[in-house]
Amino acid sequence: MFTWSTEQIDPRDRFDYWREVRAKGLFGVTAELEPEHRQDFFGRFSLRKLGNAGLVELRASPYRVERRDGDIADARSDSLCIYQQLGGGGWFSGGRLEDFAVRDGMFATSYADLPYRTVPLRDDGFNLRIIKVPVADIPLPRRATLDELVPKPVQDQAALRPLLESCFHDLVEGGDAAHADTAPLVQALAHIALIERGVLRSASRLGQQALRTGRLSLARRLIARQLAQPTLSPTLVAYTLGISVRHLHVLFEDAEMSFSETLTRLRLDRSRRLLRERPDWTIADVAFACGFESLATFYRLFNAAEQMTPGDYRARSA
Repeated sequence: MFTWSTEQIDPRDRFDYWREVRAKGLFGVTAELEPEHRQDFFGRFSLRKLGNAGLVELRASPYRVERRDGDIADARSDSLCIYQQLGGGGWFSGGRLEDFAVRDGMFATSYADLPYRTVPLRDDGFNLRIIKVPVADIPLPRRATLDELVPKPVQDQAALRPLLESCFHDLVEGGDAAHADTAPLVQALAHIALIERGVLRSASRLGQQALRTGRLSLARRLIARQLAQPTLSPTLVAYTLGISVRHLHVLFEDAEMSFSETLTRLRLDRSRRLLRERPDWTIADVAFACGFESLATFYRLFNAAEQMTPGDYRARSA
């Protein structure tokens, strides 16, 4: 993880350094800000490698950004960009774009080497994440190209956005994983974005593989969100995903653990955390907060996993 902030620079030079070194050198864009506002400028970003892809998180006070033909010629990226707006919002325009706004929580996609202009919608400036995936790492259908993929917000809110969002957050939350761990997820994220943009057919082999990865990612998140529900079942998760129960079990057949094993592992993980962090809770409180149907079941499964009782685990952790 590489992080940088304008706090490392004299206030008089912060925007000039950001514009000439960070904006041009790292992002390949032209940055502009009126001289009277430069004294108050701040900016910070982090960069984490995801194999050959990169995850950038950026926060900065307001300024104008433009990726011009000259910027593209000087700093070609040849990447698919997937953006998530974390706060405020941004206005995009220019070139072949239909002007649009990306607001808090929204996603957008684009090919990196196309011109655009953007400004923040509010006084709190920019706050976003970007995953950039080299086109060379994205298997594409024959004759498919991305050079017409102008910036555009994700439109398919019901079917594809939840899958894209889940894969995106898996990568964000994954820490500094090895390339072998992140590459399939990065590729699935890119392919889901291209299905949404009409570049890749969902029925194709690549499309089906990406959708399976996305659905498995989302299924795990749905399980984690509803752990406290004793009635959580494959039927409920499959219904939320819009697939059959058989299809759901097929998704988990290709994973390391089945649906049942995944559910038990996540419940035990949460129980360990609660045993450490909530000493005022009884063992029964912990068990039922994690969705175990009975205290006896919790003791049996916890003993099998830890070779000790929940009470002994709590005492040792304390």
